[in-house]
This record gives sequence, structure tokens and C-alpha cells, in this order.
Amino acid sequence: MPKPPSIKTSVNNFLLRARDQAVSNTSSARLIFAMDATASREPSWDVATSLHAELFNVASNKRLDVQLVYYRGLDDFFVSSWNKDPGSLLHEMQNVRCRGGRTQILRVLQHARRQISREKIEAVVFVGDCCEESPTELYACAGELGLFRLPLFVFQEGLDPHAKQVFQQIAMRSRGAYARFSPGSAKELAALLGAVVAYATEGQSAISQLTTVEGRHLLKQLKP
Repeated sequence: MPKPPSIKTSVNNFLLRARDQAVSNTSSARLIFAMDATASREPSWDVATSLHAELFNVASNKRLDVQLVYYRGLDDFFVSSWNKDPGSLLHEMQNVRCRGGRTQILRVLQHARRQISREKIEAVVFVGDCCEESPTELYACAGELGLFRLPLFVFQEGLDPHAKQVFQQIAMRSRGAYARFSPGSAKELAALLGAVVAYATEGQSAISQLTTVEGRHLLKQLKP
């Protein structure tokens, strides 16, 4: 019986295809990539880091600029510059270690709101597993992003029911999309991130070109 592809091979192959799609676009797109780096995500962090590193490599063709955002600890909130040098951003990502603390999702949304008021951004990706904040403020800020046509692609790791409810609502109010993936499942998350790359560089017309069920289902949630 042939040996199945490894997680890293599957992720690399998928995102290399996504990078090829980005090259065909002559204009530069911008994507904010935000992550929960609190202690609850530590068990799957190494897999996630490998996957996120491949996504950052998409920016090396100068067709997709990526800004890394993450929170951890009591008040640690990091925002990178727009990625013109994938190597430096990869180095930063690989040195991140999870720390205990509460979620700071509202700060992520507020940051995206400030950014979109100054420059065009195609999408925001958020990867997390829980929510420890007041949903009311999150919903209001997500609604503002929807008015700016800045969709949130919210990817939930795990099965927390409260997080699912909140994540689905902020995705919907921003005119974005929600999906869940199994803890440590690089294949699922790779398909979802690849769909966002396709959307950021090609728009909703990318739906017809996607080869994964997860990717097509994700983009079909977007409101025209």
C-alpha cells in the first residue's frame, strides 16, 4: 500500500498551487492574518506554525502582502509591517511561543477597522479556539467591517460551542465566512487558507476554480 502524503507535503502542495494563482494577478492584494497565541493553542502550535509559514511564502511573489497579527499573555498584542520580506516575517512567526491569557479578539477587529479606513485590504483571517470577551462589542465592530466590505474569515480550532456561536456571528456580520477544523489538522486548514488566498487575489470568481470541498463551501458563504 502506498504511503499517504505527510501533513507538511499536503500543505506545501496545496499552498504552492495557491501561490501560482496569485502570480497570475497583476495587482498586489493585502491580507491581515491574525492568530490566537494563548496557552490553549499550544498543543497544536508547531503544526500551525509550519502551515502559517507556507502561507507567508505566498507573499514572496509580491502579489500578496501579508500582515501578521497575534495576541497572547495578559496584554501582548503584536502587529507586523506589511510583508515585503517573507523571510523576516517567517522568522518572527517561528519565534512566537504561546502564553496564558485571555482572548483579545476585539483588538484584532479594531485594528482591521483602522487599517481599512486608511488603505484597501481584501480580507482578514482569524484563527482561534475560544472567546472570553463580550459578544456585543465584537458584533458591533464586525458589522463596521461589513460596511467597509472587509470580510472576516474565521477559522475555529476545536469544538467550543460558545466560540462557535460568536465566531459565526462575527463572520456573518462582516460579510465573511466561518469554518471549523480539527485540532492539528493541517490538511483542513490548508484548504481553508488556500481558498482565502484565491479570494484575496481573484475575488469570488475563484469559487469555480477551487478543487477542495472545504474551500468551495467557505467562499459560497460570502455575500455578493
